[in-house]
Amino acid sequence: MPSIRDRVKQLVPTQVTNRVKESLVDYGVRTSDRRPLPDFLIIGTKRGGTTSLWNYLIQHPLVPRLFPAWNTKASHYFEENWRRGEPWYRSHFPTQRQREALASRHGGPVRVGEAAPLYMFHPLAAQRVAALMPSVRLIVLLRDPVERAYSHWKERRTHGIEPLDFADALAAEDERTAGERERLVAEPEHHSERYDWYTYRARGRYLEHLEPWLARFDPEQFLFLPSENLYRDARATYRRTLDFLGLPHHDLPEFKVYNDRRSAPLDPGVREELTAYYQPHNDALRRRLDLDLDWPDRAA
Repeated sequence: MPSIRDRVKQLVPTQVTNRVKESLVDYGVRTSDRRPLPDFLIIGTKRGGTTSLWNYLIQHPLVPRLFPAWNTKASHYFEENWRRGEPWYRSHFPTQRQREALASRHGGPVRVGEAAPLYMFHPLAAQRVAALMPSVRLIVLLRDPVERAYSHWKERRTHGIEPLDFADALAAEDERTAGERERLVAEPEHHSERYDWYTYRARGRYLEHLEPWLARFDPEQFLFLPSENLYRDARATYRRTLDFLGLPHHDLPEFKVYNDRRSAPLDPGVREELTAYYQPHNDALRRRLDLDLDWPDRAA
């Protein structure tokens, strides 16, 4: 049986829905001077559990959703929507009065944020965030890059965007994305779907993309979470995240996995090649962050 929300969608014309959305966005922009910037960002990684962690956090009574309350976890301001400006970005977050009401009702500090996995990977995002929100807290999920790449491809394949099999998509990556990173730097308002969609291998070189963040923010502003820990014990990872954000503990009845994609196992030959490729990158990451990342390449 369709939900009430689905039935409303069927009854209300799309044009009306769009006008309502536009009105709410306009209201958010007009009241942007009353809307503080977020306290935290989940900046990565794509296919690393960011949607699950975000959905756990917004079940906490002191972590409000984005405004308007669409089914979204990110504004994509620091990459895709930079041209829209700061008032537009602020429009996505609750007003100071709403924050104070939540804090009064639930007896604790309010923490507002968003989850945008492309932020870590975008060449200009770190400097943009540092200029606007130098004290923001940054949550980084890091998944075995071999599994992350394969999951990224499965997502693109499921959405009908990726016509190639995984091995061929890896082989075509450099050609498909050639010049896109440089263009993002040269043209600050440019948004590249190819850079987002087809960077299966490149996104797993985590330290390369974290260095601009590490150079601009203090170590205590980061929380690095192995995605495998989230998958094995979501409750413990959730509690660790609440501690990092200074939020009181709030247990959840269940920890549903979001955006999981079942498929055939990764081809052993492709796995072996990718594992060898990432090993030096992973070793450098472990040393730089002093993290115990128990990924298969350690035994290679």
